[in-house]
Amino acid sequence: MACARVPLDEQQVTEPGPLGKERTLPALHPDRTEERCFVPYKPPPEDGSPADVEEFLEHARFITEDLEWLLALPHDKFWCQVVFDESLQRCLDSYLRHAPRGLDLSTLPSSPAVADMQRSIHKAVFLTFLRMATHKESKEHFFTPAVFGEIIYENFLFDIPKLLDLCVLFGKGNGQLLHKMIENIFTQQPSYYNDLDETVPTVLQVFDTILEKCGLQCEGATAAEPMKLNAHKKPTAMTMSQQELLDIILYLCDSTTTINAFLDIFPAACSSFQSHSFLSSLTSFYETGVPDLEKAIRKRNFDDKSLQEDLWKRLSHSCRKMVETVHLLLHHTCLQPILEGRENMQTFAEELLQYFTSFLPEKRFLTDYDEQFPVADDISLLQQAVPIIDETRTSYLLQGVESAWDSVGRRKPQSQIQTSQAQASASQSANQGPAPGAAASSLAGSKPQEVREPAEGESPRGAEAMLDVPQRGNNGAMCPVIGAELESLLSCIRDLLPDLGEGFLLECLKEYDYNSELVINDILEDRLAPSLAKLDRAMPRPVKEELPAVLNNRSNVFDGDEFDIFRREQVDMSRIWKGRRKGENVREMLNDKRHIAEQKARYHAYETVVDEVIVEPGESATAYELDDYDDEYDDTYDMNQVGANDLDGDSLLTRRPFTVPQVLRKANKEDEEDEDEDGQEEDASKGAVNRDQFVQDPAVLRERAEARRAAMQQRKGFRPERSSNVVGRPKGQGQTTETLLDRRKKETNKSRGANHNRRNMADRKRNKGMIPS
Repeated sequence: MACARVPLDEQQVTEPGPLGKERTLPALHPDRTEERCFVPYKPPPEDGSPADVEEFLEHARFITEDLEWLLALPHDKFWCQVVFDESLQRCLDSYLRHAPRGLDLSTLPSSPAVADMQRSIHKAVFLTFLRMATHKESKEHFFTPAVFGEIIYENFLFDIPKLLDLCVLFGKGNGQLLHKMIENIFTQQPSYYNDLDETVPTVLQVFDTILEKCGLQCEGATAAEPMKLNAHKKPTAMTMSQQELLDIILYLCDSTTTINAFLDIFPAACSSFQSHSFLSSLTSFYETGVPDLEKAIRKRNFDDKSLQEDLWKRLSHSCRKMVETVHLLLHHTCLQPILEGRENMQTFAEELLQYFTSFLPEKRFLTDYDEQFPVADDISLLQQAVPIIDETRTSYLLQGVESAWDSVGRRKPQSQIQTSQAQASASQSANQGPAPGAAASSLAGSKPQEVREPAEGESPRGAEAMLDVPQRGNNGAMCPVIGAELESLLSCIRDLLPDLGEGFLLECLKEYDYNSELVINDILEDRLAPSLAKLDRAMPRPVKEELPAVLNNRSNVFDGDEFDIFRREQVDMSRIWKGRRKGENVREMLNDKRHIAEQKARYHAYETVVDEVIVEPGESATAYELDDYDDEYDDTYDMNQVGANDLDGDSLLTRRPFTVPQVLRKANKEDEEDEDEDGQEEDASKGAVNRDQFVQDPAVLRERAEARRAAMQQRKGFRPERSSNVVGRPKGQGQTTETLLDRRKKETNKSRGANHNRRNMADRKRNKGMIPS
């Protein structure tokens, strides 16, 4: 028996030998392997004939049963079978090679039995690889880490191509598990990093091969080698056979999808790709090869139009994955170190700007990249995290992006235009220099942008389904998932676990904050929370109650008015407009004389003037709007003293005696002569003044004018300004506040007078045409 707490690579077991004698063997020994033949995997039939479907189901059933038997073995037996059974490795390799990818699932037969069997194989293969990548299953069953890394490396249990296929097949539904699995493999065996460095040139050779097949030459290739004589006979994308074009598109689609999935799940590999100038090669291929392939698909004549649509769909998918790959490389090698606040942030920022600058000649790639991941957003992040970035350089990059859109003849989406305008207005405040610590804290949670697949190009939900993990709110709580996102999570889980009810899965998602990967992992390992373990796993989805209509219960002060569209079937739309009313301008408003016509009736009553109105006998004056008041009668000089002779004590005569008006008095001759003499003296004096002062003294005139001005200002309450005093006191005695203010006022306004304003006034005259230029 094996000793407890001893690594498997050091354990010894005792078991009967061939001759019946007991013998002691290492726990990992070929003789402990069970005799079992694992059959290779074959993909589902494309035609869907009954015979082929039956053959596939029987073949797949063998594989599923064998893998389930393997997973049920104890730790030591499992590893003996994995290490020494070659048929098992051939079975697993055949599945990684021939299993349908995301875009291939749409071409499979729609038979439910085939789909269920495919899901069963998919699940069993993934669990097998997951157990193979685990060096410690429990406290009693584990490997020495160094020995584990040697076993998986020397026996080729994992290699770089296998890891790439694992990511593209299982990554979209099990990203976190795959990340831990690959990270553990690279940690226990660092030699895989060397293998990855040797694999990257092979990956780059994919793009060179496609360009060569299309008769194109990648930008940057030198002409050091002489051109072969048959070089001009190479077919192009327009002249090659239809099958060759199909193979190239499939090759490109599979390669770009696999690379993107691997870098997305294992970001540590980005540095290895960057060390081989992967970005420049990929963007150059995009600019050179993609337009040629698009032209070939559009202009070639296809007998089967569905094939043309499928090729276009795969090429669009490849372009999207290439753009996402470039963004992943930039984010993990340049942006992420800046957001994490590492050392040499200026170096990483300079490297990112250098990459963006290298993209400027690639117009087609730059527009596609900016459409999915706006360059202005990344530059805005840089300006917040590293405020010392040269603003002239960033403006040059943004202008280059706009020029790229114009050169390819496309228009930027309206949402990006509004976003860029808002960022441009906010960049001024950002350039004022926020604290580096504040910028790092505000951006530490930033993640690379995710792009949702469009409806047409979206791969079917299944093992490779895209999982949209919900984002957390400002307070750290998980936002509830509703609608299409919730249905997507349920569909992903039910593809792997179809026997579970939707009600049970909803409760699991709520418990695990809508993280489907944790839900799948804990269900498979039977580690659910106690509150979920008590639930019925076939529990259906609860029926959603319909809420009453809000409009029927609303209450508003404008209910029932002429613009209430909720209660009126017809509304006068002529009385509703936005902004200035259409057809209304100043000229029409001035030419509108309707108000004059309305006033005519009022002023018409003043046209007829009647001097005398004859009142007929028996009629009243009120019928003619007349009264008894006579405006011609004036009682100013009425001599009738009403009440003057009354015997009352309070008589008018006692209070104020009656006096004759001066106009009616009879003057004496002496008084008249005195008045005449006075008048003659005044006339004589006036005449003398007019004769002597024909030209009056200017000083007297100025005094009179000053007196009139002072009187007028006094009437209006005007307070005259005090006279300025810029001379002040002699030196050493100090200056008053009024003197200092006057000096400052003079210094400020001295250009308004004298010759200090000659140039401004000359320019003003010249601009108005007074001086010929």
